[in-house]
Amino acid sequence: QVQRALLALTIPPEMLQAVKGRMLQAMRKGLSRQTHAQANVRMLPTYLCSTPDGTETGDLLVVELRQSHVRTLRVTLLGDGNQKPQVISKIFDMPADIMRGSGEALFDFIAQCVHQFLTGTGSPQHRLPLGFVFPFSCRQTQLDRAELISWSKGFSCSDVEGKDVVQLLQSAIRRQELHHVDVVALMNDTVGTMMTCSIGGKSCEVALVVGKGTNSCFMAEAQQVEMAEETSGRMCVNTEWGWFGDDGTLSDILTPYDQQVDQESSNPGEKRFEKLVGSLYLGEIVRNVLSALATVKALFVGSNIAVLRTKDVLKTQRVLEIIDNEEGMAKARSTLEALGLHPSEQDCSRVQQICRTVVSRAAALCAAGLAAILSHMCQSRELEQLVVNVGVDGELYHGHSRFGEILQSVTGLLAPECKATLLPSVDGTGLGAAIVTAVALRLAAQRREVDQLLAPLRLSRADLQRVQALMRQEMELGLGRETNASASVRMLPTYVCGTPDGNERGEFLALDLGGTKFRVLVVRILQNGICMASESYIIPTAVTQSTGEELFDHIIECIMDFQQKQDLMEQVLPLGFTFSFPCQQLGLDKAVLLSWTKGFSASGCVGQDVVELLREAAQRKQHLGLKVVAVVNDTVGTMMSCGYDDPKCEIGLIVGTGTNACYMEEVQNVGTVEGQQGRMCINMEWGAFGDNGCLDDIFTSFDRLVDEKTINPGKQRFEKLISGMYLGEIVRLILLALVEKRLLFRGQPCPELQTKDIFQTKFLSDIEMDGLALRQVRAILQDLELQASFEDSVLVREVCQTVSLRAAQLCAAGLAAVVEKMRENRGLAQLAVTVGVDGTLYKMHPRFSQHLQQMLQDLAPNCTVTFLQSEDGSGKGAALVAAVACR
Repeated sequence: QVQRALLALTIPPEMLQAVKGRMLQAMRKGLSRQTHAQANVRMLPTYLCSTPDGTETGDLLVVELRQSHVRTLRVTLLGDGNQKPQVISKIFDMPADIMRGSGEALFDFIAQCVHQFLTGTGSPQHRLPLGFVFPFSCRQTQLDRAELISWSKGFSCSDVEGKDVVQLLQSAIRRQELHHVDVVALMNDTVGTMMTCSIGGKSCEVALVVGKGTNSCFMAEAQQVEMAEETSGRMCVNTEWGWFGDDGTLSDILTPYDQQVDQESSNPGEKRFEKLVGSLYLGEIVRNVLSALATVKALFVGSNIAVLRTKDVLKTQRVLEIIDNEEGMAKARSTLEALGLHPSEQDCSRVQQICRTVVSRAAALCAAGLAAILSHMCQSRELEQLVVNVGVDGELYHGHSRFGEILQSVTGLLAPECKATLLPSVDGTGLGAAIVTAVALRLAAQRREVDQLLAPLRLSRADLQRVQALMRQEMELGLGRETNASASVRMLPTYVCGTPDGNERGEFLALDLGGTKFRVLVVRILQNGICMASESYIIPTAVTQSTGEELFDHIIECIMDFQQKQDLMEQVLPLGFTFSFPCQQLGLDKAVLLSWTKGFSASGCVGQDVVELLREAAQRKQHLGLKVVAVVNDTVGTMMSCGYDDPKCEIGLIVGTGTNACYMEEVQNVGTVEGQQGRMCINMEWGAFGDNGCLDDIFTSFDRLVDEKTINPGKQRFEKLISGMYLGEIVRLILLALVEKRLLFRGQPCPELQTKDIFQTKFLSDIEMDGLALRQVRAILQDLELQASFEDSVLVREVCQTVSLRAAQLCAAGLAAVVEKMRENRGLAQLAVTVGVDGTLYKMHPRFSQHLQQMLQDLAPNCTVTFLQSEDGSGKGAALVAAVACR
């Protein structure tokens, strides 16, 4: 019968593995917004988003509510890694009636304790931040805002459940006229344990408390904590795992002894896991086992066993003493005799076995829960192996070494992919609460500084409406015959007066010059679609910055090479030339270069007709088979390419290395060309918007620094706020400023960041990728030789998001001016139009297009704008311009 009882209380490894799986399932349920309300493992966000880094300093108050008393502490942290905190503490016994009286009486009592404590320690008049340890289940919405879900541990104060306990304490403190004391953080003992184990250079990301009750917490990936709004970084989650099993998931391991303990408790059917593990219950489980065995005369034959039916006669502390190898048998005898029993030697031995089995089971179940947490962390961080420190506190862990040994070994067995080191907590609640408070203050101070630094880059709706109005103003100036020369937005006529209608046919050559890669294409427009062949050629930097003759000779050589490979040397095909630099077009095949951009600076080209420069180079190379029909900008090519698929496409937008837009304007509004009828595509050259100073108040110090270091300072100002060539540089300069303010990389010098263009714009796209774990962000930064902590990665991501969001919003403001002008031109209440769009920033950045479209909808609500990504606008588009012209 004793063996049967011991067997019932022993959980085999495969069942522990099943318990771990059920705990994982329960955790996921608690993390999900959809299933959270039904979850037993509540997974409550704590809004604590960082562990200490050792730089925390200051004078802090802690008040800790305990079972029978209130403890107050004053802790001074010296920024020395939190190694030698100065601590003064005092304990105030709590009258029994307080635990079951009114909520106001409880909080007034706590506030009085704080008042007495400060009076006794010489209260300073400077602000004293206070951390409140409140060891009950709360629903937190901020670090300093938490509603009590339910009382436990014998407390049942009225009018507190559902109320913000921080506010209740703060009000009570104000009633004591302690106006310099502010409650800044609330936590439970588990969170305090994790924080106090994160000192002395060790990082601790998991905590476990096994005392009267049991609970755990861990640093979860914030994006998985769906009950909180945070989406980046990590957040400490309070599992409240004591309720695990309340839905029946542990019924196959519950023994009749556990059922008896549950029925006799003050909350039957609740906190089933805690009743298997917490020290409040282990003595009771042992008592019920002994009572059952004595009833069938397997123990204590000849003794009066009525005492074993009395609740709480066997305390867990006695159980722990009986387990002890050295003095356990003697303790068993003295404990049993104190109950009026007459145990034999064999009785004492069997009682010791039962105590060991009950405590071992508690340790093994804790291990199954801990293994679930560790495996969850490992999976969510996409690691092959998780190496982590686990802070442990509570009388069961501290009171018996065997408990810790079982916890360690069973956790290793159930989560072999995780290497967990158990760290015993020293005053996890008191000192830990002070550290939580100090971390909260450090983060709040850093947040203020970061926000101050990034504030100029965060544009309000009013700012963007002003940019929209300025763009519209500059567009009107650019279209005016008298004002065109002084306008920053040049509004250049392209002489493209129609978009494709589907009747275009034939074979065309296309050239695409828009950067250091030059492409030559042959485009065949057939009844059933378009087919193309193309080849890319590199233009060396030396050529882009040499003479015009050298540049255009190189281009002709590339064309001839392509035509030979395609067997086209004998044919004279109509040619569309995409030339993506600001030009003043004097006809469809005549375009005068106004200025080089994108790093080009070939001499003898500005002010010249680029088609003529191409023809002269062809003559020098004796290549006579060129028939240039149209010279187009890549933006126009994009519009035409998308117009082939969607007749509503009347706007072209490029957001890549540079940025530009074009659209179909009423000819009567274009003062720089003759004629009144129809529409003409206008190449806005909006990259130069703001060159006249109208955007100076949008420009930040970082933008000015970027501008100064370019080859064209003071030019293309709008482009330098938006396009891929510059965003990485803006981010680099912001990161340097954050390092200088000791807000990033712990203020350590970063020589790598001093290198211009080291932080490429593609890193923004990588870092902002949806679902990209911060581990991968750290890897990207490590490739740049930047040793980033977890918090550093969060901050770098925030900087990238701020810079790319501003770029998308400014682009939207410009586009809003365009679509609103088109709507008004046509006298429509609602305009439906398609934008053909191209460029690596738009296509590759994970959020740019979404932010652009959202802001455009907001700024131009009377326009329904569809975005169509261009497939090879600069190649296919150029051919289509030529084809439309030929048609």
